[in-house]
Parts: sequence; C-alpha cells; structure tokens
Amino acid sequence: MSTAIVLPTYQEAGTIDTVLRRIRAALDDAEIFVFDDSSPDGTADIAEKTGVEVGNITVVRRPAKEGLGAAYRHALTHVRSAGHDPVIHMDVDLSHDPARLPALIEALEDGADVAIGSRYVSGGDTPDWPLHRRVLSRYGNRYAQAMLHLSMHDATGGFRAYRGSVLDRVRVESTRTNGYGFMIETGFRLSFLKAVVTEVPIVFVDRTVGESKMSVRSMVETTLMVTWWGLCLRFPGVTDRFRATKLGRRLFALTGPSIPTGGPMTAPDTPRR
Repeated sequence: MSTAIVLPTYQEAGTIDTVLRRIRAALDDAEIFVFDDSSPDGTADIAEKTGVEVGNITVVRRPAKEGLGAAYRHALTHVRSAGHDPVIHMDVDLSHDPARLPALIEALEDGADVAIGSRYVSGGDTPDWPLHRRVLSRYGNRYAQAMLHLSMHDATGGFRAYRGSVLDRVRVESTRTNGYGFMIETGFRLSFLKAVVTEVPIVFVDRTVGESKMSVRSMVETTLMVTWWGLCLRFPGVTDRFRATKLGRRLFALTGPSIPTGGPMTAPDTPRR
C-alpha cells in the first residue's frame, strides 16, 4: 500500500508550493493529499498547479473552515478508507521539515505503531521561540502527560506517522475536539491502546510566512479540556454527578464541543479508562 501524506490547510498560499516540492524531494513515491478549508488566498489553486508539475497530489476542497480537528477527521478517514498505509500528517507552514519524513517512516519499519516528530526529546529543539513560549509549550505538554498518563513527551505537535492498523484503532472519526486539542485527544487514545510510540527528534522552525493559527483562546480551551479529562479519569463518579447538575448542564451547553462532556475514550465501542 502507498504512503499518504495529509496536509490540512487554510491561508497557506505563501508556503504550500515550497512544502509540496520538499515533500516530493524527500519521498518521491508518496501520495500527497491537501485538504483545504476554502482558503480565500488561493491555497488550493496553487496546490493544484504544483500537483500538475510534481505529480501524485490530490486537492480536496472543503466547503468552509471548521477547525483543525474537523479537517483531520475528514482527511485521515478519507485516506484510510482508500487503503493508504502508512499515513503521515504535518503542518504546511515550514515548521515541520519534510527532510525528516524518511526518519518517521524508518521508525515505523523498526516496529513503532506511530512515530512522532518531537521537540521534547534529545536532539529536538525550538530555536526561534522566545522563552515564554518555550515554557508554555513544554510545561503544557508535561501537564497533559501527567494528567492523562500519556506515553509521549510531545503531545501537541502535528508531525506524526501512523501505521494504518493503529490509526484504525484510534478511530479518529469519533474524536470530538476541534482545535489543537485534537493532537492530545488522539495521543490519549494511543496511550490508552498501549500503542508503541517512537519520538523522532525534530527542530521546529517557527513560521516566517503567514500568521500563526494558535490563539490564547485555543490554549485556554485545551488546558480546560485536559483538566476535565484528567478529573474524569481520577474521579468518574464526581464528574458524572457534576454533569447532571444544573450548573454542569449550563456549562456544557455554553462550551459546546470545545470541552467534551466525557473523557476522550467514551466514544461508542471504546472502553472508558
């Protein structure tokens, strides 16, 4: 089966051509899928034009911007239903170096179920980040790791390669988070399933073209989500009773899908930890 590389995009006209060409240089036989959320800057048009030149690029135009999690659910389900294995996803802002793609695939060939491009193992780095951002990211990951018993140091990074079999078991179609928390939710499922995780060091280079998709609101929502799930793991009776109260119903009606009303493994046919 062929390797699929999934690229969710929104407003990436400044980088998409370069990324596609670098991916093709790193993996000449991979099938590349661009899932674009109707970017008004013409990202999808540029990707299609590049695809004509370098080959094996499919552009899927999604009707609207629905969030990172929604794009990943659509993309990963699509490529797995077509039988692609392994499946890789990465960012398109040049923060993830396509030259590291062979190292991720090598980790799978050596026995990993999932290989994660990690900033927080030996050899990984974030050289362009100011101190406050390094502290927030590193300790945010440590907090998520402790609260959810994660088997990885870098749970929020989007540079991952999956064996098809483990991606099927993760059941991304039943995930509920819609921002960067999607990475933590899938990371939790991997840990729950005791998947073999290998972290491959990467140097994360901050974007120089376009604007970051990360926001203070997204960070707050992700922290609240991790805290809630951690409480669900430790005190399921208490959290179940809280959800049934008037305040609990009101809170979750206001937050909607951003902060799910149960732990990340309570989807149908999936056991609660």
